[in-house]
Amino acid sequence: MTQRVLVTAGGNGIGLAVTRAFAATGARVHVADIAQDAVARAVEAEGVTGSVTDVADAGSVDALFADLRRELGGLDVLVNNAGIAGPTAPVDELAFADWRAVVDVNLHGTFMVTQRAIPLLKESDAGSIITMSSVAGRFGYPNRIAYSSTKWALVGFAKTLAMELGRFGITSNTIHPGAVAGERIDRVLRGRAEQEGTSLEEQRAAALANQSVKAFTDPADIAALAVFLAGPHGRSISGQALPIDGDSKSTV
Repeated sequence: MTQRVLVTAGGNGIGLAVTRAFAATGARVHVADIAQDAVARAVEAEGVTGSVTDVADAGSVDALFADLRRELGGLDVLVNNAGIAGPTAPVDELAFADWRAVVDVNLHGTFMVTQRAIPLLKESDAGSIITMSSVAGRFGYPNRIAYSSTKWALVGFAKTLAMELGRFGITSNTIHPGAVAGERIDRVLRGRAEQEGTSLEEQRAAALANQSVKAFTDPADIAALAVFLAGPHGRSISGQALPIDGDSKSTV
């Protein structure tokens, strides 16, 4: 069976790695991303189509599913990857608008996409929902309360989906990446170094000190886990929160 896959925020970072990994198996993949250039980059791979989509906007999500039905004709795998981190600030200084923006994308957006995907997944012989949480969905994250709160909430969201949809043969799991190798973690560590007057190397060592495995996670490894969960050997794995973080002890 050729899998039909939807990846939100599938044009950059982890999402792009997931898109390419599924496409490499021969799957037909539809990417939803808020950035036109990200969609253009993703659709360069064979078997990939895409839509410019703001998952926090109901009309945009409706348009996405009209595109998906036209391009794929159905759906077997949903990868909920879209999410934003929001600003770095303590709780008492965080503007409500900033809190709301994170909740709108990470929770409301994930809900709207998943709700529209479920009828299509019920028609599949092997439906799978994979929701990207974070190490921040396992531990607290000082100065990132909106991000951490939403990533914890996604665990309950995915577990409830597993319980509701198991009778339709649909699995639902969360993946919890830690620090992921790439431009984003380099940018974060460089900013910390500038703020604290330390070197990038010192910040990298401090970040890895919380991990048993002293290396940042390769996005390709996260993508491989997603492919496995949606594959034939992942059919009995559901309702699980799966860390892929080098055995992180905290977010800081």
